[in-house]
Amino acid sequence: MKIIKHIFFPSLIFFSCISFGMDNPGLKTSLSGTITEKGSGEKLIGATIYFPDLKMGTVTDTNGLYFFGDLPKTKILIQVSFIGYKTISEMVDLNLINQKDFVLEPSVREMDEVVVSGLSKATEKNRTPTSIVIIPKITLLQNSSTNIIDAIATQPGISQITTGAGISKPVIRGLGFNRVVVVNDGIRQEGQQWGDEHGIEIDEYSVGKVEILKGPASMSFGSDAMAGVINFISAPNVPEGNIKGSILGNYQSNNGLLGYSSSISGNNKGITWTGRYSSKMSHSYKNRYDGYVLNSGMKENSLGGEIGFNKSWGNSHLIFSSYHLKTGITEGERDSLTGKFIKHFALNDSIENTGFANEKDFFSYLPFVPFQDIRHKKFVLNNSFTAWEGRFKTILGYQENERKEYTNILAPEIYGLYFRLSTINYDFRYLFPEKNNLNVTLGINGMQQHNQNKGTEFLIPAYQSFDAGSFIFARKELKQLDLSGGLRFDVRTITSDDLWINEDSLTIKKFEKFEKLFYSETGSLGASYSLNDNLILKLKFSRGYRAPNITELSANGVHEGALRYILGNRYLRAEKSFQEDLGVFVKNQHISLEISLFSNSIQNYIFLHKISAERGGDSITVFNNNPYPTFTYSSGNATLSGGEVLLDVHPHPFDWLH
Repeated sequence: MKIIKHIFFPSLIFFSCISFGMDNPGLKTSLSGTITEKGSGEKLIGATIYFPDLKMGTVTDTNGLYFFGDLPKTKILIQVSFIGYKTISEMVDLNLINQKDFVLEPSVREMDEVVVSGLSKATEKNRTPTSIVIIPKITLLQNSSTNIIDAIATQPGISQITTGAGISKPVIRGLGFNRVVVVNDGIRQEGQQWGDEHGIEIDEYSVGKVEILKGPASMSFGSDAMAGVINFISAPNVPEGNIKGSILGNYQSNNGLLGYSSSISGNNKGITWTGRYSSKMSHSYKNRYDGYVLNSGMKENSLGGEIGFNKSWGNSHLIFSSYHLKTGITEGERDSLTGKFIKHFALNDSIENTGFANEKDFFSYLPFVPFQDIRHKKFVLNNSFTAWEGRFKTILGYQENERKEYTNILAPEIYGLYFRLSTINYDFRYLFPEKNNLNVTLGINGMQQHNQNKGTEFLIPAYQSFDAGSFIFARKELKQLDLSGGLRFDVRTITSDDLWINEDSLTIKKFEKFEKLFYSETGSLGASYSLNDNLILKLKFSRGYRAPNITELSANGVHEGALRYILGNRYLRAEKSFQEDLGVFVKNQHISLEISLFSNSIQNYIFLHKISAERGGDSITVFNNNPYPTFTYSSGNATLSGGEVLLDVHPHPFDWLH
């Protein structure tokens, strides 16, 4: 494995650099045309023309004309859209044409969205067998939410685990935590997502669109994508020669949330750039059962940006972000007689006392002990190059997650838990030239992680892990039938460190060093069949895989957020699943109906359960003079089955009503 890490990485980076230098003038072309309305022939001003794979777009001028002057000669998907008209998604061969007119038809139908998640090339949602939910920016703005997971949790098959404005975790079809892969800026978001009190470190204002893949996606993303994938996609680059700015404000009465975000973007001769700053804060939220929930407020700040190049040889974009969240940990301690929330406070440097929480405590915008302080930094280099008539895509990312928990009332400035997780992400894939409507992609991706314990309390050991997965994916179009499938092989190693600590004047071994190896074959096979323009059938079989995470293997300590003592199990095996999906999509001028059914069988399903004492009752572990119920991890077989139904009624001519 060390050979892979020391030889494999430099070789691929070198290959990426060579491809970056490719700029063959003979491969350049242009595309222009006119966008008009069907029937009247009226030229449409401000219609959007966009190449999802190239990240290039423009809008029509006052004469309904558009122009691209620096395109690669290749066959690629183009998307033409305008509000109130049916979106056109069509493959164009830039080897053969440089002029293309489009006629848009007025329509109240839902858009045939283009998807990129889990695929190597963009395609229409209806032409992929995967059950996918697409949430555009306008829907995110219309839904009342305190974070990005809140904004998507109303979708069919999607829910959340939340304890306040700052902490929400996604759940897809009953599975969450490390069984859902979150992708942002093209790479997996890694930030101790195994924890109950660990949210998603993403600025909701920076998200332009969300794509949710429901069902195992291990074929594309490797371990952990057993339930599915949530891909947060930034807004596309602004058209050539434009500078665009925006200011967004948000207020919510329930928790007094105050949020704002400002951004500015530009595009000049293929050089694109974006900058954004966002801030959000809230006091305790209120519900009908508890009233205001003590210490459920938060404060969040985020800074990010992007600079890129869109040329005929391809595109290269450098993305960076810095995220900071301070959020209270809700413990829910109450007085047994009055039911009022109890707050701990310090009388002096050595004496701790308790009292009833008052109105000032509930309406404070600054969380108090216990609270978390989370910082997440990320850099991503996303490239796509024309190479040997195909396309070579590379993604290299580095992210650093720092998570501190402050739980000592007498020393509120001193953290107890402090995890520092560093992750290197890589993804290299080659898209072979399309022949006879067959698309083939060959690639490898994975990550390397190093997690440090820098605090005074320890729940998990310091560890290193390395993932490598190779895959092949193919897609074939046969008129009304679309077939797709692929195979993948994954390897993950996890190595933990020894840890000796002093406890009650004794030196004890808190964690013992170990090394684990997990591997699995995964794959998928599916079909999408269009009986006509209004009826589509989908069928998919997929196999998922998830290696146990570090807390499941080796936890030994108190999780303050969950108020329990957790013990890991080093003998756990990797989870493996097999899922069948069946979907039916019907649409006409007045309704859209989507039905999805699934059955997911999981081997070695890992779950947390409470340990019983030998004499009956719960097993209790005393830590720092406080008793905690003791939990550990076990595994068994599980089956989850169910489905979703989505009905959207939009009766003509009431186009505004859904």
